[in-house]
Order: sequence, then structure tokens, then C-alpha cells
Amino acid sequence: MPREISTDSLAQVRETLATAAARILPDDGLDVISFACTSGTVAVGEAETCAELARGAPGAHATSLAGSVRKALGALGLRRIVLGSPYTSDLNDTVARFLARSGIEVLATHGMGLHYDTEMIRVAPDYIFDFACAIDRREADAVLISCGALRSIEVVDRLEQRLGKPVICSNQAMLWDVLRLAGIEDRLTGLGQLLRNH
Repeated sequence: MPREISTDSLAQVRETLATAAARILPDDGLDVISFACTSGTVAVGEAETCAELARGAPGAHATSLAGSVRKALGALGLRRIVLGSPYTSDLNDTVARFLARSGIEVLATHGMGLHYDTEMIRVAPDYIFDFACAIDRREADAVLISCGALRSIEVVDRLEQRLGKPVICSNQAMLWDVLRLAGIEDRLTGLGQLLRNH
């Protein structure tokens, strides 16, 4: 992964996805493999990401964070969202276009303007909670907190209780997606409606 997180730098990850996938349990088979970067998936392209992962880990179900988010929004029937992220406005716009192509209306995007993954992982869960509450709109079906580096999964359930609507975050969507692709139908509590009900 590049140190600086931008659409251009993340697009370069495509060249290493198959090699990285092949290094995970190389002497054994994987059931599911996911590229755990929402903005990276969008920069590379969802289909291209999955094709590269499948090349490196043939036989595994290939998915990605952005793909997991798209599937999660669809599973809950969410069509109008507010997007919050640690990204710059350019990267937020790229994610919003990806979602729009899937029929999701992004009412507004809000980024923290962070450039480096090392900054994103340091954002405190309580800050994420306050940030999500501040960007919510009454007319939005849900709030999406994008980025696998953010510790959003720690506050997603509390956010849903406060906002009275679904909240989707990248790692929660990925956990749900990879479990379901692996044939595991367990319902999990404390991680939002998605894992509790779907």
C-alpha cells in the first residue's frame, strides 16, 4: 500500500494484488479473500480488484471492502445516504461516483482531509461517533462511514441507537460479506443491524 492515500496512488495497488493474494496460505486453499481497502477498491475498480485476487487465490470467493459496502447497502434496501470518511474531497468524490453507479444517492460527502493511513488509524472511536452524528441528515436512509482504517465498527451499534437508522461502516460490511460468502449465517449482536438481522 502507498503511504499517501489518494485516487492515483491507490490505483497503483492493482499491480500487487494477485501476488499478495497468492502469499496468504500459499500451501492451502482459501474459501474467501477480500481486499480490505474501500478507497483502494474504488480506485482500482471492483471487478478488476476481484479478478486480480482470483488470479492470486484461485478457487476462493473474491470480494473487497467497497464491494462489501455496496452489497450491505443493497441488503438493507438503503438508497439515500450521507458519506463520512477520513478522505480528502477528491477521494470522497471517487467513492460517491462508485456508489452512484450502483444506484445509491449520496446526499452529501464529509471527509476529515487526512492524507496518510497512519493518520486514519489514529482517529478515536469517540471522534468517529461525534463526526457521524454531526453529518447525519434527516432525509438520509443511512450513514456510511467509509474506510477500513477507521475504528468505526466499535461505535456502529451505538450510532444506530442514537440516530435511529442503519449505519454501515467498511469493516462491518466486510465481516458480514466474508462470513456469508463462506456459508456462515451466524447473526452477531453489537455490530449494527446488518450483522444482527441479515
